[in-house]
Amino acid sequence: QVQLEESGGGLVQAGGSLRLSCAASGRTTFSSYAMGWFRQAPGKEREFVAGIHRNGAFTTSGDSVKGRVTISRDNAKNMVLLQMNSLKPEDTAVYYCAASTAHYRDVAAYHYWGQGTQVTVSS
Repeated sequence: QVQLEESGGGLVQAGGSLRLSCAASGRTTFSSYAMGWFRQAPGKEREFVAGIHRNGAFTTSGDSVKGRVTISRDNAKNMVLLQMNSLKPEDTAVYYCAASTAHYRDVAAYHYWGQGTQVTVSS
C-alpha cells in the first residue's frame, strides 16, 4: 500500500504558475504505480487533471488544463510533480495526488489518495 502527501498549493494571481509535489511512502515500489492528479472545486465533481505512466515516459492531461500543465515523476525520489502555468480563477480547487495499479489513462482506477492541497487563483 502507498501513502501520498501533497504540497505546494497556495494563492496565486491569474496568469501565474504553481508547482505541486506529491511524496509517496510505504512498503511498496513507487514505480509500480501509475500516478495522477485530480482536483475538486466546491460544489463540483472530482476532475482528472493529469496522469503519468509508471516509467514516466507517457503522460496525459484533462481537456480543461491541456497545454497548461506538465506532470512528471522521479521514481528514485518517490515523487510526482504537477507544474501548472497560465493559471485561471477556474483552476481554484483542492488538488489531489493519486496512485493506481492500473493503466495511467484509466481515471476510474485510481484508488490511493492523498489529503489534498488547496490552490486558489485570484482574478
